Amino acid sequence: MAGVYLSFPFCAQKCTFCNFASGVFPRDLEQRYLAGLETDLAPFDWPWRPETVYLGGGSPNRIPPSALRTLLDKIPGRPWREATIEATPGAVTPDLARAWGEAGISRVSLGVQSFVPAEIAGTGRKHTAARVAEEVAVLREAGLPNFNIDLIAGLPGQTPATWSESLDWIERLAAPHVSVYMLEIDPDSRLGAEILRGGPRYGAPKAPPEDLVADLYETAVDRLAALGIPRYEISNFARPGFESRHNLKYWTLEPYAGFGADAHSFDGVSRRGNVESPKEYIDRIERGVSPCDTDEPAHPDQERFFVGLRLRAGIRPRPEEWRRFEAPIRRFVETGLLEIDGPVLRLTRCGVLLSNEVFQEFLES
Repeated sequence: MAGVYLSFPFCAQKCTFCNFASGVFPRDLEQRYLAGLETDLAPFDWPWRPETVYLGGGSPNRIPPSALRTLLDKIPGRPWREATIEATPGAVTPDLARAWGEAGISRVSLGVQSFVPAEIAGTGRKHTAARVAEEVAVLREAGLPNFNIDLIAGLPGQTPATWSESLDWIERLAAPHVSVYMLEIDPDSRLGAEILRGGPRYGAPKAPPEDLVADLYETAVDRLAALGIPRYEISNFARPGFESRHNLKYWTLEPYAGFGADAHSFDGVSRRGNVESPKEYIDRIERGVSPCDTDEPAHPDQERFFVGLRLRAGIRPRPEEWRRFEAPIRRFVETGLLEIDGPVLRLTRCGVLLSNEVFQEFLES
């Protein structure tokens, strides 16, 4: 079944680690953007009945409840099997949580990143561990017990001891789903750019080395598994039955439609992407011009390996795929990055840490 993604790239502040097309924009631009999303959604000819909805950002918790309801009213299928909204810790209130539930939201993803005060402050976030605990209680009281907590391995100043402190909070909160991301060091984030140039800002000199970041990730894999939250995808861990239904679509090549700036769509045949700039997206919508600026053929035969191997369950190559990719499969099995379990091909524990190297080989084969 298909899904719908709504992009809301507006934030109260831009976090140092963020490399997404989101940020702080004038308030009137947010209002025009919401109107643009409505205009974009209204004429869409749904080729299928959506099963999941995901509001990402940015900070979609900034969307006024009435505007959120108006947007969701334009998507058929309510009640969806899953409808997720991303939220910045410190913003969840009882009234807001109830409004989300009434609008059809059934899952909340909290961008916590860390429970350690110094690490939180370094990112530009303003929450505390105690506040996150209060908001988790609010969600449960509002009938939204299905929530995710994001953590980042590799924040400046992070140590095995502070990482353990964050994982202690996962246990304390009995989180049903956890996403663990290893810090991406690239020029698209302020922190990444500062690390690459060897600068002093944003705590860049205190960023852990790559081998320590890998150790922190491995610690999370073991600790979360012991808590009954096994890894089901490279960056995602869940108690049985709490896996993200929407995100699974990306890794199993199910169709989804994206609306908003930098949103992407996949129909099984082609991949389409909207303009990245919120202002350009709005300008195009207001002029009656399509916001899409990329439209490329999909290559499911290659993409199946690229996305499917991200899953712990792995993939079941067809006979022709075993033959086509025989050389790279054999090489990665011999080097311990892939393993064969009957008809299943999957990344090994070591292969997960070097997954980009493995994926690239299949895209080029």
